[in-house]
Amino acid sequence: MIMRSDPWNTRSAVSRWAHVFERSGLALAGGACGLFVAAEVAKTNIDLLGTGGPILAMMLGGAAGFYLGIDLPPPPPHRVQLPLWRKGTSRADAVELLSAAGTFLASAAAVVSVCAIILDDSMGASGTLLIGGGWAIGAMMQIVAGIFARTRADDSVTS
Repeated sequence: MIMRSDPWNTRSAVSRWAHVFERSGLALAGGACGLFVAAEVAKTNIDLLGTGGPILAMMLGGAAGFYLGIDLPPPPPHRVQLPLWRKGTSRADAVELLSAAGTFLASAAAVVSVCAIILDDSMGASGTLLIGGGWAIGAMMQIVAGIFARTRADDSVTS
C-alpha cells in the first residue's frame, strides 16, 4: 500500500481509481471476516444471533472497520511537533496502534472462526461469544481509529 500525502484533488485519475479499488477490497475483506465470525456465532443456537439482521450487521461492521481503520491518513506535519506523551509516543502513534490492534483482533477472531467452521468444531456458547465479542471490539477499534485519524486530518486542513 503506497502512503500518499498528496491531496485527493491533485492525484491522477488512475491513482484515484487505484485508491477506490484498494479501499473497496479492504471493505470486502472486512465484510468476509464479519461473515465468518457471524457464521460461527450463528452456530450457538441463540435465536437472536442466527437471524439475518445480526449477520448483516457483523458484515457491515467488518467492512466499515477495514475500510476506515487500515489505511489511515498521515498525521499533519505540525502536530508532530506537539509535546509527546511518554518516551516519544504521540497521539498519532496511539491512533496507529489502536488501528493495528483492532485489525489484529478482528482478523484473529475471523481465523479462529474459519478454523472452527472447516474443522466442524464446536467451541460452545461461551467460546463462540468470546470470539464474537473479540471480533466486535477489534472492528470497533478500527472504526474509532479511522474516525480519529480523519478528524485529525480534517482539523489540520481547516487550521
